Formats: sequence, structure tokens, C-alpha cells
Amino acid sequence: MAIFKNKIERLINIKKSEEKFNKSMENIQLEKNDGLAMIIAALITFIPALLIVIGFFVAIIYLLFLR
Repeated sequence: MAIFKNKIERLINIKKSEEKFNKSMENIQLEKNDGLAMIIAALITFIPALLIVIGFFVAIIYLLFLR
């Protein structure tokens, strides 16, 4: 259990871990276009995965009902 001690403590002391996270985030300054870059990166990541899932469901529907 010594391996997961820090993770268990974070789960038990939620307020303490949130305060620690907020304190560490205060020092981070985002640049002008960082928000746009994060949105574009999310779209590049999630759209192909979403298309694969939709394609899978379309293929199943085609094979079961339209064939």
C-alpha cells in the first residue's frame, strides 16, 4: 500500500488537495492564444475518435438492417 499512499491521501483530503492544486495554478500565466490552441488540440484529438465510433455504429446498422 505504500505505493498508492499519496493517491489515497488525495482522495481522503479533498479540500487539501484542491487548495494545493489552486495554489500551484496561481503562478501559471497563459499567453494570448493558448485557449484557442487548447480548443484546436481537443478537436484534433476527439473528432477522429468520434468519427470512428460513429462509423462503427453505421456499419453495424448497415449490416443488421439495410443489407
